Amino acid sequence: NIFFTVSNTLTDIFLSGEREADPSIKILGIDDESLERIGRWPWPRDILADLTDDLVNHGAKAVFVDVLYTEESDDPKQDARWQEVLDQHENVYFPMYFTLSPYQEDPHRLSYDRANFPIYDIDEDQLAHINAWEGSDRVVREVLLGIPLDENTVIPAMAVRLANLYLPDDFQITWTKDNEWFYGDIPIATGNYTQVYFSYTSTPTDRKFEIIPIADAIDGTVDLSHFKDATVLIGPYSVGLQDMYYVPNSQTRMFGVELHANIMQSLIDGMIFNEVSPVAGMMVIGLLAGLAYFLMERVNARRAILVAVLFIVTYTIVFHFVLERQNLILPLFYVVFAIIVCYVTSIVSQYLLERRERSRVTGLSGRYVSQAVVDEILSNPDAIKLGGERKDVTLLFIDIRGFTPLSEKMEPEDVINVLNEYLDLCTQAIFKYGGTLDKFIGDGVMAIFGAPVPQEDHAKRAVLAGIELKSQADELNRRIEEKYGRSVRFGMGINSGPAVIGNIGSKERLEYTAIGDTVNLASRLESNAKPGQILISEETYRRVKDDFVFKELPPLKVKGKEKPVNVYEVEGKIIG
Repeated sequence: NIFFTVSNTLTDIFLSGEREADPSIKILGIDDESLERIGRWPWPRDILADLTDDLVNHGAKAVFVDVLYTEESDDPKQDARWQEVLDQHENVYFPMYFTLSPYQEDPHRLSYDRANFPIYDIDEDQLAHINAWEGSDRVVREVLLGIPLDENTVIPAMAVRLANLYLPDDFQITWTKDNEWFYGDIPIATGNYTQVYFSYTSTPTDRKFEIIPIADAIDGTVDLSHFKDATVLIGPYSVGLQDMYYVPNSQTRMFGVELHANIMQSLIDGMIFNEVSPVAGMMVIGLLAGLAYFLMERVNARRAILVAVLFIVTYTIVFHFVLERQNLILPLFYVVFAIIVCYVTSIVSQYLLERRERSRVTGLSGRYVSQAVVDEILSNPDAIKLGGERKDVTLLFIDIRGFTPLSEKMEPEDVINVLNEYLDLCTQAIFKYGGTLDKFIGDGVMAIFGAPVPQEDHAKRAVLAGIELKSQADELNRRIEEKYGRSVRFGMGINSGPAVIGNIGSKERLEYTAIGDTVNLASRLESNAKPGQILISEETYRRVKDDFVFKELPPLKVKGKEKPVNVYEVEGKIIG
């Protein structure tokens, strides 16, 4: 499981603290060099028996022989020699090994298929188990403080036996028949099988413990007085002897004897840890994830990532503090993962909400401007700026001639329906050529071409929209005349030039519109247009004269102008 692996790896980083090993813990390794000098394994048992005897006689505090003697030797004298050493020295420790059941039915008590004891008569205080507790990834992160032999007896780990030699009398590691463990009178929080996490002092590539080839001690290369007051661990230190384990802080496997030294050092230092219960862990994950998501949903995406980082950093500090002060392992990876998931979920949620809002705005905006204009505004928000901006544009004013007399013969509901049909024709024609529907003025319409999205040919577009509207109105006029006996026609005015374009109004209400003399003249031309007539100014004519057929009209005197203005009527497009 990749989540399990990542979670363990992340926790391993915090459990791997740099610290020095006790110099009195020494390892005599049965290494390749020693095997070449002494001979193939297994060696005659009296070799290790004699060495152990000599080490104790030279002042060693304790000797642990990490070799299982569960069957008698072919030479009874060798077993007799070991028994003699064990009878003489109570500070010599021997291992035993439990063959644990592959399926553990009782979640609170380890069961085993066989207990493999040494063949010698040995005091129970000199006996301890050497079972390594491997995780599902085969990495040893925890130690079984003890394994119950029966209802009344627990065999402690060898590291527990040896660590007690260093701990004060009132701080010994002990257990009760209720399967509870203590440092003195301080309870040790363990897992269901008495397992606790420990912290490695050394790695297979960075050895903090003094490791000496055992052959040097056997042949006198090393003076045995060097081991005075030391705890000596004797064990396999060769790949060929197959006593190696995966550890969290290295890709290289660690020899079993060094593993026991690390566990022993961790127990001496009080560096043992336990995970919070699954229920408490889920509560921590749920609480933090819920709070993080609650805050992320109330800020934008940029601030949401700051919230996520703040939560992760803060929780990491809390995780480290609790680990250091309470020796308690909180869920780390799953909290970080949950916060990241909340961040991604929040971003996706905000994105979808923004898309929905964008669609809503697009739909609403599409009622005012063409879809092309909407797309341009959404992709380039700077296309519309607060305040006014002077732009070169073309204004199209449209008014329905004859609508007022017609409405007097109609029901109010019919008036609205007919008006909506006419205004819909106007809107479609304006949008078809990229214009912006500025406003409805009673039964009239004001449209802008060239803003908010710039259009080089805005004058031509406005004229095309007028021609389009004029052509599309014939069918509607026919239906109205058949039903009510009267028809209506459009009058249009078009002018091009500079105008102030922008969001104009008050803080409470803004309106996107155009103001200026160009706008006024377009409105005056529309007022003077006869039914079905499209009037354009001289400025618009100058810009589109090569694209359409025009009829020059007599100069027109309009309000706001001292001199008459030249006016042209649009008759159609130039074909070809």
